Amino acid sequence: MNEQAALVRRIRVWLVVFIVCLVLSGLTAFPLVHELRWADQLLASSASPVPERAPALMEWITRVRTGLDEADARHPFLLYGTDWLAFAHLVIAVAFYGPYRDPVRNIWVVEFGMIACAGILPLALVCGPLRGIPFWWTVIDMSFGVFGVIPLLVVWRMIKRLEDDRAAGWRAAEPSPLGASASAR
Repeated sequence: MNEQAALVRRIRVWLVVFIVCLVLSGLTAFPLVHELRWADQLLASSASPVPERAPALMEWITRVRTGLDEADARHPFLLYGTDWLAFAHLVIAVAFYGPYRDPVRNIWVVEFGMIACAGILPLALVCGPLRGIPFWWTVIDMSFGVFGVIPLLVVWRMIKRLEDDRAAGWRAAEPSPLGASASAR
């Protein structure tokens, strides 16, 4: 396998990991009510150390579960917003098929993803306090942007290297004007 093919393979592996994470993140946004009920019951069980070791986490999970239960019972249309959130994750994941197919041509999708990851930080810092989200949970939310940008940055650098390698290959394949005039003599 030549160096460019190996580089494309590595790019694709990183992209598949990123796509799978986006899809999983999106799919978990659909059943929020059931997930929070399950998480609350699991964390509150007698076998769990969470109530004693992380009471703030336990209180937050219970509060979110209560809020989702009330929204589901009285205002289920509010949960439609999380359905759209889930759908957006799935659509964005599909967009990353472009750089999977042709990394150099579709590097803009990777750059878009990096911008989106960077945008998570100000969104969480501004909207978190406005919505009464505890700061420690805001930090968890921001970590998605920080950790999400890492594979994209790795992919972006590999695509740039691939682009440079291809450009160097094309330059080497073209006859140089000096070489042409020297052979004509």
